[in-house]
Amino acid sequence: MANKRMFNIKIVDSDAFLDMPLSTQCLYFHLNMRADDDGFIGNPKRIQRLIGASEDDLKLLIAKRFVLIFEDGVIVIKHWRMHNTIRKDRYTQTVYLDELKSLGIKENNSYILSCEIENDNHLVTKCQPNVIPLGNPDIDIGLDIDKDIDIESKNATVTQKETKHKYGEYQNVLLTDTELEKLKQEYSNYEELIKHLDEYIEMKGYKAKSHYLAIKNWVVDAVNERKNKTTSKIQNNNYSFDIEEYEKMLRQTPKFD
Repeated sequence: MANKRMFNIKIVDSDAFLDMPLSTQCLYFHLNMRADDDGFIGNPKRIQRLIGASEDDLKLLIAKRFVLIFEDGVIVIKHWRMHNTIRKDRYTQTVYLDELKSLGIKENNSYILSCEIENDNHLVTKCQPNVIPLGNPDIDIGLDIDKDIDIESKNATVTQKETKHKYGEYQNVLLTDTELEKLKQEYSNYEELIKHLDEYIEMKGYKAKSHYLAIKNWVVDAVNERKNKTTSKIQNNNYSFDIEEYEKMLRQTPKFD
């Protein structure tokens, strides 16, 4: 069994956890430290007495579903697999195999009793309540952990925005790694496009929510237009001149009869 344990901040920083008395929170940490590699504890009452916690502290953890209790008194940390990931070469399977078989694992990696597993938003069967009445009626049970934090909602999706990096001589162009890769694939002159936008922002103070879209929408055309003007120059040995400028010069030259 591992000697080190970890805790998920989403659990211990939730209102459901922080609203509990400090003695209850302390008991939760001690239970986690003494659980086996699958999150089971066979002697929760001994640990409770060992640290000077009350029976109500253990009952409150059960009532708020931070721990699940079985008929034989064994408990399991509900969010054990969210707290800890143990390497296979260090993992020792629990001795409470019957209790382990009676558990399912939700999408967020928390344990759930098999009789509570949802099927088309309806419970397959209804478990017998494992909540022990509190000895102190003044303690407010409040919301359990499932209702208090959003991480167990099927509809809750966490989208992590990609970090944008700065590009160009003046570091004005902001692109994600994905956006940069797309530019590389679509445009062989992507560096020239970035350079053009970078200089334009530096000179004009141009602002855009998406520099990637700005490059695709107008920078490409602007760079191509500039290239077309450049290719219209006629090379004559080492001397070059612009056709438009040449025609303008001809119109301004006085004619002699």
